Amino acid sequence: MPAQTVLPRWRGFNLMEAFTIKSDGNFQEDDFRWMSDWGFNFVRLPACYTLWIENDDPYRLHEPMLAKLDRAVGLGERYGIHVCLNFHRAPGFSVNPERQEPFDLWKDQAALDAFCFHWETFSARYKGIPSSRLSFNLVNEPVRPAPDGMTRADHERVVRAAVAAIRKIDPNRLVIADGVSWATEPCPELADLPIAQSCRAYNPHGVSHYKASWVGGEHWPEPTWPGLQPDGVVWDQKRLAEFYRPWIDLARQGVGVHCGEGGAFSFTPHKVVLDWFRQVLEILTPEAIGFALWNFRGSFGILDSNREDVAYEDWHGHRLDRQLLNLLQAF
Repeated sequence: MPAQTVLPRWRGFNLMEAFTIKSDGNFQEDDFRWMSDWGFNFVRLPACYTLWIENDDPYRLHEPMLAKLDRAVGLGERYGIHVCLNFHRAPGFSVNPERQEPFDLWKDQAALDAFCFHWETFSARYKGIPSSRLSFNLVNEPVRPAPDGMTRADHERVVRAAVAAIRKIDPNRLVIADGVSWATEPCPELADLPIAQSCRAYNPHGVSHYKASWVGGEHWPEPTWPGLQPDGVVWDQKRLAEFYRPWIDLARQGVGVHCGEGGAFSFTPHKVVLDWFRQVLEILTPEAIGFALWNFRGSFGILDSNREDVAYEDWHGHRLDRQLLNLLQAF
């Protein structure tokens, strides 16, 4: 019996149209149509809360951007794709350094109040849409707990407060919490909550983030799989399975587990990407843990990734990585 029995085995992608402070929110219907036609059933929307506020006031809502998110939820319904709304930038926290937040989600009550207000807003807005169609992923990739930063107690307090705020309005809404340490470590201390948890498929970073400037990968050696990583550790399928063991153990406690992001940056040799990610999927799939590639279109995706070692196929004016698509479809 697979470990994960609470969630459907969602398979899909992240869409970037609301990802940064400069995003336009113009989700493309073709993306949903093609995902559905190719057999996928899940899309995650990493979103930046500043897009739907006015004058940097977290309590002044900008209706036109909210309407664009409504449209994405509607496109999911039209094409039979589950939509997971995620705060990639929440009041007081984001892993993206493009903006300095005016408060700290993990320490400041004002930030937590604003965080809960926004989730209450979406809870009321989407009440009545079943959790089979829509879930809330609270905040992207909380950092590694540390005595002088966000502690596990801080993280737990924020998650419990947000879940209570959501459930007060919409008791049946499916809520997902990313693990800590950038979603690499599960949170068994939250196992009593009726929520799911989300992991990542980026380990080892020497494979997934080769030449990625935002993690210092520009000077790492070209990866192989299996192979020696920049930190001197050899990774292979056995070590990969050990990495996912805590998540599988969490699922065996009755907690829903999904892999909300994964994939490799466009500079990683294509054969390495395919060999490594196949082994990731060989570990997750028997446990019924689904996945969402980061991203659909772009440097981690199956369309327009700009890899130099791929024989692309033209797909309605886009460049399709058919080998990567075939791999994902096989699982």
